[in-house]
Amino acid sequence: MTAQQPLVSVIIASYNHGRYIEESILSVLGQTYPNIELLVVDDGSKDDSVERIQRLQAEHGFDFQVQQNQGLTATLNGAIARAKGSLIAPFGSDDIMLPDRIATQVAYMEGKPKVGMCAGNIELIDGDGNLHPEKKQRRDVPFRSLDFDDMFMDRKPFPPAPTMLIRREVLEEVGGFDPLIPLEDLLIQLKITAAGYTIDALGVVMAQYRQHASNTYKNHRYMIQNILKTYAHFSEHPAYDAVRYNFLNSMFLKTADRDRPLAREILKQIPLKFWGRKTLRGLVRLYLAPLRK
Repeated sequence: MTAQQPLVSVIIASYNHGRYIEESILSVLGQTYPNIELLVVDDGSKDDSVERIQRLQAEHGFDFQVQQNQGLTATLNGAIARAKGSLIAPFGSDDIMLPDRIATQVAYMEGKPKVGMCAGNIELIDGDGNLHPEKKQRRDVPFRSLDFDDMFMDRKPFPPAPTMLIRREVLEEVGGFDPLIPLEDLLIQLKITAAGYTIDALGVVMAQYRQHASNTYKNHRYMIQNILKTYAHFSEHPAYDAVRYNFLNSMFLKTADRDRPLAREILKQIPLKFWGRKTLRGLVRLYLAPLRK
């Protein structure tokens, strides 16, 4: 191993993604970067994920463990403790890495110790692996270097979770992932930038993010609870109230014609002085628009 080829530990936490897990694993094994260790942990799947992973593990020899369900962030912390790499890439068991992803990120991070995380762009695919022609893609977002205020106040496009490559020493410095907040990406990004590092997101497509019926982001109540807990870590920030209520306004607008009972709950949490265009658009959807499925 040379200084130019640090070991990269890719960690896949598998949970009930039997239909997709093989393609996810093979996309890691097919990376052009030569110095990768792959750790796969099945977190109590009830489908055929374990059998599918075992067949691949027998052929390719990566590290594979099965455990009772602990949740994503606890699973990631456990795998990181065993991992040997100086760079850590948590990766979704339903997503796909493009072949040059790790090579591109490692080359960029060399000699930039204040870049705590490197990320990139994604494209959206459906459950069958087809590109989403009707969805707004995130392929062409230009390069951005994000500090804490950029992240906390949503001043620049967020780095997508399927493209995160994190320095191990930075991850350890900020205490790893929080096992009480299973939505892992936003909090770890805020913790890293709060510690004085930047997150540099390259204008390169690095992964395909799979959108399907069981995506976490479609569980609006779950998302709201976890993101509010995440923001609460930084409640001393002068923009905390504005950030919190801007997020609630966004979720009110999103749910107003999808889940009206939840939308009404959200609206009750937003003080009148934090109402804005999103609130008014949400009210129109809530009372005048047909209910979307």
